[in-house]
Amino acid sequence: MIILLVGTGAREHALARALCADPAVSQLHAAPGNPGIGTLSTVDGTPVVLHGVDALDPVAVAALAAAVKADLVVVGPEAPLVAGVADAVRGVGIPVFGPSGRAAMLEGSKAFAKEVMLAADVPTAEPRVCRTSSDLEDALDAFGAPHVVKDDGLAAGKGVVVTDDRAAALAHGEAILDAGGVVVVEDFLDGPEVSLFCLCDGETVVPLQPAQDFKRAYDGDAGPNTGGMGAYSPLPWAPADLVDEVVRTVAQPTVDEMARRGTPFVGVLYCGLALTSKGVRVVEFNARFGDPETQVVLARLATPLAGVLLAAAEGRLGDLTPLEWRNDAAVTVVVAAHGYPAEPRKGDSITGIDAAESVDTVHVLHAGTSLDHRGTLLSNGGRVLSVTARGATLAEARERAYAGVDRIVLEGSHHRRDIAAAAAEDAR
Repeated sequence: MIILLVGTGAREHALARALCADPAVSQLHAAPGNPGIGTLSTVDGTPVVLHGVDALDPVAVAALAAAVKADLVVVGPEAPLVAGVADAVRGVGIPVFGPSGRAAMLEGSKAFAKEVMLAADVPTAEPRVCRTSSDLEDALDAFGAPHVVKDDGLAAGKGVVVTDDRAAALAHGEAILDAGGVVVVEDFLDGPEVSLFCLCDGETVVPLQPAQDFKRAYDGDAGPNTGGMGAYSPLPWAPADLVDEVVRTVAQPTVDEMARRGTPFVGVLYCGLALTSKGVRVVEFNARFGDPETQVVLARLATPLAGVLLAAAEGRLGDLTPLEWRNDAAVTVVVAAHGYPAEPRKGDSITGIDAAESVDTVHVLHAGTSLDHRGTLLSNGGRVLSVTARGATLAEARERAYAGVDRIVLEGSHHRRDIAAAAAEDAR
């Protein structure tokens, strides 16, 4: 099987790593990929090929898919999906794992997602859509603190402010309005958050294993929201019937409603959930694998990935045998650049990856990296690396992950030291 993977981040590196481990994959192409993806090869030793194609250019991606004779295209990030990359590739007759541009609006517009959830009777926080400062102030006063203020559009996981400070909430909302955007203010949802990825083929839903990520920049959930500073799976504290409940009350009704609207959802429905005192509630939908949760979920998946994604793209998920999972745990820790998330510094050299990967089960996934003309690895983004490890227990997995992190040298970098700490302690 020849696969074209679209994207550049650690999520795509995790996908590429899983696909390269699948004996069914004869060639893997990445557009544009990253230096870490470029070091991979398939089971038979065929190197991954990187292509300097703009992931946001639907015509260019479709042309590349045709040129490499791809059997499947996997679109990783949200922006290419919203831009219609999947539509263009389907237009040239190649199966795509990823929703159409219209279906991807489940992530592209939080107001649209709320509309779908309301129609499908999916439990979620009550929203108010604000297009003026007056709307915004009324919504903040109606809900009260804690204030939840979201950018309606794509914001790379950083468009949300949750705060007791009304002035800060108002400032965030007004900044979105001033930039020409739309604001969604929601009722605050209490309780721990869970991420559940559901593979969809337009009709059938196949859930993966749940994970939890850490959005705040610093230990103890302090600091601003980020794209995610780490994650772990499994969740020993989660209810035993959580996955079944989410499929029954959230994912399947949403997929059914999208099909009813004539916009079938094919790809990953990322269900961001809060386990509130009143039950499971949807915090948000994404239209793709989440980062950094993908890193730990795929580390635990034993079933070869390529055939599963192709079955979803071709409408055959219902024919699959149940997915198989490793019994161990996985933890990933994000190493972020100096100044992240406000003003990340680029161009710092990165060393120690080989040393990190000498730790048992550790693998390092590239997110924001580049190579200079001498082949030196440099930081080139806010979240630079994801250091991922497996272990028989969460405690063992996080011990290995942090042993890997401690061997990486990136001047000025920072990372959280408490990823999975509470869950590991509770599981002892």
